[in-house]
Amino acid sequence: MVEVVEPSRVLLITLLLTLLVTSGIAQNQDDGDGEVDDMAGSNVPKEVTYDGRSLKINGKRALLFSGSIHYPRSTPEVWPELLRKSKEGGLNAIETYTFWNGHEAVQGKYNFEGRYDLVKFIQLVHQHKLYAVLRVGPFIQAEWNHGGLPYWLREVPNIVFRSDNEPFKYHMKRFVTMIVDKLKQAKLFAPQGGPIILSQIENEYKTIQLAYREHGDSYIRWAAKMALSLDVKVPWIMCKQNDAPDPIINTCNGRHCGDTFMGPNGPNKPTLWTENWTAQFRVFGDPPSQRSAEDLAYSAARFFSKSGTMVNYYMYHGGTNYARTAASFITTRYYDEAPLDEFGLIREPKWGHLKDVHWAIRLCKRALFSGSHVFVKLGTDKEAHVWEQPGTGICAAFLSNNDTKKPQVLNFRGRDYDLPPRSITILPDCKTEVYNTQMITSQHNSRNFVRSANANKNFDWEMYKEVLPTEPAAVNPEPRELFELTKDRTDYAWYTTTIEMNSRDIPMKKGILPVFRVASFGHGLHAYINGKYIGTAHGSKVEKDFVFQRPVNFKEGPNHIALLGFLVGLPDSGANMHRRYAGPRSITILGLNTGTLDITLNGWSHQVGLDGEKHQIYTEQGSEKVQWTKADVSEGLTWFRGYFDAPEGNNQLAVQMTGMSKGMVWVNGQNIGRFWMSYLSPLKQPTQSEYLIPRSYLQPKNNLIVILDEEKGDPKDVEVLLADRDTICSYITEYHLPSVRLFDTKAGQLRALQNDLYPRVELTCPNQKLIVDVEFASFGDPFGSCGNYMLGNCTSPVSKQVVEKFCLEKSRCKIPLHIEEFKKNDACPERKKALAVQVKCASKS
Repeated sequence: MVEVVEPSRVLLITLLLTLLVTSGIAQNQDDGDGEVDDMAGSNVPKEVTYDGRSLKINGKRALLFSGSIHYPRSTPEVWPELLRKSKEGGLNAIETYTFWNGHEAVQGKYNFEGRYDLVKFIQLVHQHKLYAVLRVGPFIQAEWNHGGLPYWLREVPNIVFRSDNEPFKYHMKRFVTMIVDKLKQAKLFAPQGGPIILSQIENEYKTIQLAYREHGDSYIRWAAKMALSLDVKVPWIMCKQNDAPDPIINTCNGRHCGDTFMGPNGPNKPTLWTENWTAQFRVFGDPPSQRSAEDLAYSAARFFSKSGTMVNYYMYHGGTNYARTAASFITTRYYDEAPLDEFGLIREPKWGHLKDVHWAIRLCKRALFSGSHVFVKLGTDKEAHVWEQPGTGICAAFLSNNDTKKPQVLNFRGRDYDLPPRSITILPDCKTEVYNTQMITSQHNSRNFVRSANANKNFDWEMYKEVLPTEPAAVNPEPRELFELTKDRTDYAWYTTTIEMNSRDIPMKKGILPVFRVASFGHGLHAYINGKYIGTAHGSKVEKDFVFQRPVNFKEGPNHIALLGFLVGLPDSGANMHRRYAGPRSITILGLNTGTLDITLNGWSHQVGLDGEKHQIYTEQGSEKVQWTKADVSEGLTWFRGYFDAPEGNNQLAVQMTGMSKGMVWVNGQNIGRFWMSYLSPLKQPTQSEYLIPRSYLQPKNNLIVILDEEKGDPKDVEVLLADRDTICSYITEYHLPSVRLFDTKAGQLRALQNDLYPRVELTCPNQKLIVDVEFASFGDPFGSCGNYMLGNCTSPVSKQVVEKFCLEKSRCKIPLHIEEFKKNDACPERKKALAVQVKCASKS
């Protein structure tokens, strides 16, 4: 169905477009198929079909630039801002999983409120004129607790996860059907006028399919048939599934799908990329993860140059693993290196450089969809992918220098093009260079954490020591398995027993003590002997098993042993997840006069959870149930309580956990996640030190913060910080191309929006703030990165004055490199130069 446009509306649209072009700011390109993106926000029913070249929306071919935003990894209050920034970054689609264990943590009881309001999130996607890609799963992995599967599934008799197993298929179909029906009722699928144009069933199943042999093959066929039976009337996809049953589309996940994807498994399926990893998730104990903007842009350009028509960035917004939602050893902060960081702040240059590559690829859209593809070898490590419609002038070329170390000159159709190492230059008319993946023309920025004056002035910490369990009669001969004991309701369970010793058992030699040893399947434990904390040990994401051992001064008579087993999330991947185990497997005492004593079968009692959890002392009402004392350094399980006022301004905020070890944080009763400061990376630093507090969790005064510290903590240096990206920079050389946003297309023909096509520095402050200080400026040979620029051997003496003239007290500015001030004050006229600028933004007040 095609929307009928009234003549008056046509005149208005024509007038607006004319004004945009004449003012030199084209917000939308005429790529010969602009209607596809325009339909994203309409309530008009949209038929979604596909062939071997692309998806089609109401018969129009679609180039899709999508980004993953997971609704439970942020709060509803920030969803609109995240979607707005995604749209401004050149996306036209948003991808999300559904989260079964969030929606049905208790069997038959459904939760679609707050962070789990899936319908509201998809409706907001629609309101922001974006399409939606819904990855139903329901297994999602996603570094999410239990891969999204609710714990109660483990307790279904005879169940085998993700196999041709009747109990699993019954519950999986029931949940998927419930989700689909809920979205249908809200009219959110494209044929109903909604934004959902693709749905995914299962997730990266090929990685475990062989483990289930014939039951894996039959399961994937069943999953496809089940999904198709739901009649959503949009295509279904399976990622990393090269045997996806027809008509399911198989898609690629990875960093370089332009080179690693084997392609669709049928001639009538398009080439789609469901996960282009923007960095790497982190686990506790890891150093920071990195992926450059240049590499991301290169991968996207290469994919589209080789018949790709959809890329989804995983993640586009980093998000937060609130409460206990992170999988085994995964940090609370998730994909912070994404174009929108954990705080929802724009990370430059990643956001801007990807926005530019989206623009450049859109300039090629007419050629990509109406032209024929030709691969041209231009020399060693030099090639071109050309899309051309002969005899029409419709032509686009992607020139590639695949040498990873050397720049090269590529001669294409009689012209020479200089390409940096491992880069792609895009020519939307097969002549004009508009973009190179290695040359960043967008601005850079640096994240700052600033101490809040308001929030930190009233802290007066109090503490409460967790009550150690008293030992009832032993109820089990050996320690029980930890996953089954906790049932994903808490991270903690106590194991207690008593062992009698006499003088003949205990070593008599000076300096010799018995050693208490626990061999464990993971994840960690804290040990207490006779009420005294003696130490902690834990595994890791790679090696979950570990051995705890400490010398202990046992006493004559009864010795009380209490072990607190702890988990850091449930597993999220692999075959037979329902058969994973954790907790103590062997407990011995070495070095006794009578030899090694195995107490594994001594008889153990168990207590699930902590006393503070049961009383909910992290809430205002619950905190009054226990006696608090003035805070001091404390070893072993300790709760700390404080109050703070809402920070000044509107910036996102975090709590910095300096001085603490491991545990959880609650603000006004809301669990903001696990922290782990004592587990250091190889760089001898905590993997994560700042933990996001959503503004929506706060009240103006007296916000309750409660910290559970499991090892040794002192809260005196804990601070509330404000996060910003008000340090912005640019680094542009005379070799740089002009901004790709100075070009658009008309009827498939490239055109420049202004005559001055020179490289220039462009700076824009966030949130309409003003540039209040030029912290660095050098026209010459500066080097370094944003936040750490340095002067080279030559710099123009007027560099700072010129930048101040163009930029001070403005929210945005542009500085051409070819202006007269720089020419007159050239400190090194014999060489090509760069302009590096770093400025500080601040609110108008």
